[in-house]
Amino acid sequence: MANLFHEILYRPLFNALIFLYQNVSFHDLGVAIIFLTIIIRLILFPLFYKGAKDQAIMQRLAPKIKEIQNNHKNDREKQAKALMDLYRQHKVNPFSGFLLLLIQLPILIALYRVFLSGFSAEILSNLYSFISTPDVLNYTFLGVIDLGKRNIFIVIAAAVVQYFQGKLSVVKTNKPLKDLTTTERMSRQMIYFGPILTIVFLYFFNLPSAVALYWLTTSAFSVIQQMMINKRISKNFDGTTTR
Repeated sequence: MANLFHEILYRPLFNALIFLYQNVSFHDLGVAIIFLTIIIRLILFPLFYKGAKDQAIMQRLAPKIKEIQNNHKNDREKQAKALMDLYRQHKVNPFSGFLLLLIQLPILIALYRVFLSGFSAEILSNLYSFISTPDVLNYTFLGVIDLGKRNIFIVIAAAVVQYFQGKLSVVKTNKPLKDLTTTERMSRQMIYFGPILTIVFLYFFNLPSAVALYWLTTSAFSVIQQMMINKRISKNFDGTTTR
């Protein structure tokens, strides 16, 4: 299993990073990380988009979900059928967010391993025969930030961008806190909890800024994606069907 993970995920991503470093990013490892992150997000865009869109629709359906649960609180079978009919009507999968996490988790682990392993002679032996071995690896980003060490500025930037992504993903409402559903409360808490976890994970775990730069780039991509989703849902969400 470990060898399968190495050959299918880690090694291709590592080679892609070195290729970008050698041929596209002007020998700037930080720029290569940004390009690699964007390429991965573009490849996985349909999955990310579907998961984020379904979560956004689920938030808008929260009042109807709560109404169904109250109306059929004594009949679980009718409640489940009514909920499934609602999901089917809006073409939404309530488990898409969880499925998306399962799909992207191995990729995230492989990326972290790429960034954390460094670029020793032993690590560079993982290059394919058609990828040239760099004579020297420039560990700085834009000639300023050492990607091998943690950097508080990139960490804070990643947390700020994640905060805005969280704000965009939550449906605005004037309802008082006591009238919010459990899902709505959790979504609002994650707006602040997510960035705090980002700072703790990236800075206090002393991770290299290469990981933080990846996190910042993928969060920025998520902001753009969420803006697209919100615009489309605001235009099409009419209480009947959202494609």
